[in-house]
Amino acid sequence: MSAPGRGGWRLLRPVAAAHRAALWRLAAWSALGALPVLLSGRLVALAADRGFLAGDAAFGLAMLGCYGAALVLGAYATRQAFGPMADLVEAVRDHVLRGAVSGGLHAAVHGERPPDTAVVSRITSQSERVRQILSVLLLSLSTTVFAAGAAVAGLWHLAPVLVLVTLPAAALACAALVPLSRRWRRRYEASLRAEEELAEECGRTLEGMRDVVACAATARAEADLDQALRRHAGAAAAVAWLSGARVAVLALSTRLPLAALLLLAPSLVSSGALTAGELLGAATYLVSGLEPAMKALVHSAGNLGLELATLLHRLAAHGAPPPGTAASDAGADTGSDTGPDTGGDTGSVAGADTASGEEPGGDPAPACGRRTRGCALTLHDVTFRYGPHAAPVLDGVRLRVAPGEHVALVGPSGTGKSTLALVLAGLARPERGEVRLGSAALPGLDQAWLRRAVALVPQEAYVFAGTVRENLAYLAPGAGDADLDRAVAALGLGPLLHRLGGYDAPLAGPGALSAGERQLLTLARVYASPARVVILDEATCHLDPATEERVENAFARREGTLVVIAHRISSALRAERVLVLDGARLRAGRHEELLATSPLYTDLVGYWQAVS
Repeated sequence: MSAPGRGGWRLLRPVAAAHRAALWRLAAWSALGALPVLLSGRLVALAADRGFLAGDAAFGLAMLGCYGAALVLGAYATRQAFGPMADLVEAVRDHVLRGAVSGGLHAAVHGERPPDTAVVSRITSQSERVRQILSVLLLSLSTTVFAAGAAVAGLWHLAPVLVLVTLPAAALACAALVPLSRRWRRRYEASLRAEEELAEECGRTLEGMRDVVACAATARAEADLDQALRRHAGAAAAVAWLSGARVAVLALSTRLPLAALLLLAPSLVSSGALTAGELLGAATYLVSGLEPAMKALVHSAGNLGLELATLLHRLAAHGAPPPGTAASDAGADTGSDTGPDTGGDTGSVAGADTASGEEPGGDPAPACGRRTRGCALTLHDVTFRYGPHAAPVLDGVRLRVAPGEHVALVGPSGTGKSTLALVLAGLARPERGEVRLGSAALPGLDQAWLRRAVALVPQEAYVFAGTVRENLAYLAPGAGDADLDRAVAALGLGPLLHRLGGYDAPLAGPGALSAGERQLLTLARVYASPARVVILDEATCHLDPATEERVENAFARREGTLVVIAHRISSALRAERVLVLDGARLRAGRHEELLATSPLYTDLVGYWQAVS
């Protein structure tokens, strides 16, 4: 195996070291499961020579009965092997999945690699394929190794001459399979790359669907996807062809010893080298013992082993963060089995140190200073569009949100309010112009620091499987009960916390909460974080008006800058200043001023009052 393969196998070492007892149990039960193969030929030979051919049918039936009992014992041993095998497989699956998630999050947060949608394939299909292949491989390999050894041992004891034919045939098969296996591995790696490229192409197409439709490029997008699909199908067909060739080589090699036995049978029996029963026993070892074991062994170590090695190599290459970076930086280790779903939770916050007012992380950025009410956000002539040929969503926008200011952003649906939120958070870069946090441009700031300093909370709130404490303290890992108590009290989370059973109560996942409860839990998570700027993108849409008012007032009293994308007139009335997104332009002012100067704002207020 090449160096890359060895690199992939290293993924299994921590799991193997932690589960040595399970490995020994699996080996012990597999050895016992090979007992029927070891006894099969000898018992058949005794049943024929000293039983049926000698006229003693009772003895022959007794020997066959012993063979049947051995088969029952072997089946029981095989059944018992499933327990330790499952322990190993699930542990490997969790380890591989955690590494893939950690690596994907680290690449997205720290920017060592550009985020790509191929990570979805690694997290879903490839990690699940590792689990499926390893379960088959462990049980098959452990059983067939002992079964092949038992068949050869029994054949050597019964008919040594046949071993001299069997071993060279197996050696020739291995010699032919080595180059075929190498080619198979290269083709299989190519098929995995094609699969990831297909996933990435699908992701790019879906992400840019607005531009595709706007530019009338649906035919081009369809052609690109079709080309990716054809590459994937061709790579999969090449893998299947080589798999068939390897099966043919194996079948030929395993039939040679049986053909030799049939050709030599007359001379072996006439010379007295073998009795008729021993001849039948030797055929039993070959047909029901050695041949199935060899097929399974080559299939396991060849097809499945190579496939597993290739998968592990690719997962290792894109897995855990590079050496020297803490896994916690990637936000992957949350103390739960499944890990958090951060797909839209607080897009620009990946973790936190403390809420003490000290600059978090290694960048003492000039953005906000050591102690301040918040961070100023400034947009200088910002233009943003989705693609070079699309109409601008923001066009020459100028804006300054003062440190500690509470502003509300309003506008008709689809005008780009969420896009502006992404630009303010540094998650979308403008085509022209500059976004500054304090005195520093966003691209020049340490990205890890920026993700802790700015929290964007979208409409869709995410919670993950774990405890309530893990969910609340996800963005502030060092937060104690007193810190969480302040967040719970400020946002009115007490009744929900009591219903769930306290901080250490398990939370099965998002399905355990209503949409409003998920939003409230996510908002408390951000409240407990050290974020200096909080952007609520309709993050209270599932809350009742009274709870929404309490939440917004709590964030307004909290140290920091607050931007609320409003979906009710009450949010605009609570803000110190209102921003109206009118087309690609932005107008700012107090509520009374905008009523007098902005027809769009007047219409929005009238609509809100009519539906409230």
